Order: sequence, then C-alpha cells, then structure tokens
Amino acid sequence: MSEDRERRWRLALGGEDDALSTGDQRLSGALTALYGEGDADEKKRRGGLGSSAPNVARWMGDIREYFPSPVVQIVQKDAFERLGLQRMMLEPEFLAALEADINLVANLISLRNVMPEKTKDTARIVIAKVVAELMERLERKTAEALRGAVDKSRRTNRPRFADIDWPRTIRANLQHYQAEHHTVVPERLIGFMRQQRRLVDLDEVVLCVDQSGSMASSVVYASIFAAVMASLPVVKTKLVCFDTVILDLTEELADPVEVLFGVQLGGGTDINQAVAYCADKIERPSKAHLILITDLYEGGNAEEMLTRLARLIGMGVNVIVLLALSDQGHAAYDPQLSARVAALGAPVFACTPDQFPDLMATALKRQDVHAWAAKEDIKLVR
Repeated sequence: MSEDRERRWRLALGGEDDALSTGDQRLSGALTALYGEGDADEKKRRGGLGSSAPNVARWMGDIREYFPSPVVQIVQKDAFERLGLQRMMLEPEFLAALEADINLVANLISLRNVMPEKTKDTARIVIAKVVAELMERLERKTAEALRGAVDKSRRTNRPRFADIDWPRTIRANLQHYQAEHHTVVPERLIGFMRQQRRLVDLDEVVLCVDQSGSMASSVVYASIFAAVMASLPVVKTKLVCFDTVILDLTEELADPVEVLFGVQLGGGTDINQAVAYCADKIERPSKAHLILITDLYEGGNAEEMLTRLARLIGMGVNVIVLLALSDQGHAAYDPQLSARVAALGAPVFACTPDQFPDLMATALKRQDVHAWAAKEDIKLVR
C-alpha cells in the first residue's frame, strides 16, 4: 500500500493514531469532533455550543487550513445543523435558557457564514449580550489603569470627581463635620492636576491579533479591550486581525459587536505579513506599543518576521507578545519560535483578561514588563 493511500485510510478510520503526523492528527480530530461515532449519551453531551462543547472555532480553523473551500462549506453547513445551532437560533425560548459565554461567541463567529440571514440577527443578540457582560466586567478597570495622565505631584482645588484626593479633602474639611448626619460636608475639594496632552503626544497602541481558529477566545477579548481603549482619550488604538490576510478593524471600534462580526476565524497564519502591515501604521516609534497576540505557529516567513520585530524594537517600539489572552492564562504555542522572539528582548507570555489592564498600564509607563509579569507570577518564555 502506498504511503499516501495508507494515510488516507488512517484518516478515514479516525480515532487516535500515533502514526499520523501532527497536522493529520489535528485534521482527524476536527472531523471526529463533528462526524465521530459514539453512543447516544455521548452525542447528547456534545449538543449545544457552551463551554462544555467541542472547541468549534479551533477545529473549524483546522478544517479551513487543510481542506479546499468547497469541502469547507459542506463541513460548516453540517456543523451548523449537527451541533444544534439551527434550533438555538430559531427558538427564542431555547436561546433565552442558554448560558451565553465567550466560547459561544467564538463558535457563532466561526460559523456565521453558513447561517441563514434570518438567524444572523439572533446571533447578534447573543454576541451583544456577552459583549455587554464583558464590557461591564473589564471597562472600568481598563479605564482606571490607562488614565495614567494624572500628575500626583500637583494639586488643584477644582478637580474632576474621579481625581479627588479624598484623604486630603476630608482632613482639610474636618471643621465642617455634621454630627447629626455623621458626615463631613466638604467646602473645599483637593484633587490631582491632570496633565494636558496634545493629540500628537498620545501613545499609539496597536493590537495585532492572530485570528486562526486556535486563538478564538483571544480574538474576542482583544476586540473588547480594543473597543474600550479606543473610547479613552489617553491613547490612540488600532486593531488589526490576521490569518493569511489582514483585517484592519480600527474604524469599527465604536461598535464591538460589529468588530466581532467582522472577524473571520480562519485556519492559516502569516504573522510576518501582519507585523509588516502594523509597522507601516506606526507613526511615532518612540510612543508606540505593538501588542502581538499569537501562538507563534508561523505559516509565513519566520526569519523575516524575526527581522521585522528586531527592527521595530531597535526603533523604540515597545513590542509585547501575548501567546494567549484567555481566562486560563496559558497557551499552546511554538516553543522554538517563541524563544527566539524572547531573545530579541520582547516579553513573551500568556495572561488573563483581568491582568491585561495592568499590563497595558505598565507598558504605557514604559516600566519593566518582565518584572511586572514576575510579580504577577506569570511564566515568561526564556
């Protein structure tokens, strides 16, 4: 039996097979997740698209990477029907009972191209619900962390509410204590003086996000953070997503739901091309921060990518590589390439969404990100 024919039989039979290459094992796993045989209970457990379901976004990315477009369209359609998406999107009662989470958002994004038009509005409702919950959780902390334009060495008697120095204000107004109300009524406010920053002086933050299927949750979180940061006047934020093509979503950041509907969770990865695009968008290297969010499984020119990153670092760009931006705070990544990127001087690690605002505050202050990560007990790639 020829080697190619034997490979085809192994893929057709499915299941775990150590004789398969890593790529073929991913391919086999993707097909088994959708078409694999199992008892009724097992199939029941697979129903729906919550956090306990198969990682649809990841294996659909694998399908896109290893199959031609006509086959991909057939598999996507089957996934839409076999995983209960059709029922979920057409039955409001079922939708209302579903616990929407970031995994569901990623899966909806992955399969949106095969949704009937009449169900896309329902998908937007689901995505908007999750986005609203994430914004509520992350927006305030991000805003507080990034509003680093407060100069605490200078004081003002006409501060904004957020800039009031309450301990000093209370001490200065103790004579106005109202016993019957058990409180101090301040007649004079003391607060921090904000630094006035011209638009030209603002830091540039470029979030460059790998949208291959394995990075699904990172794409969702990065999009939320980009939308929050774009709403703040203290930084200029750009969002660039990529697989083998570049998708600049900067103009859509006012609406994070539209941003997520614009994302295409794909299969291939060309980091070099994405870094080149972002480099062209950087206006002032000494004020720029490139946050590259990728597992560093490069399908393009790795050597050229390393050269570009080294050039950016040499120009003064603050380059940080996040291997994942996920609730787990860890990632599967290319150890060889990540070590070579770290050798350039760029911090390389994974972090959680709750850690990200403090990371950005550290980066904007040009403080030592390696030291910050060590303090957070984050393992850096060496």
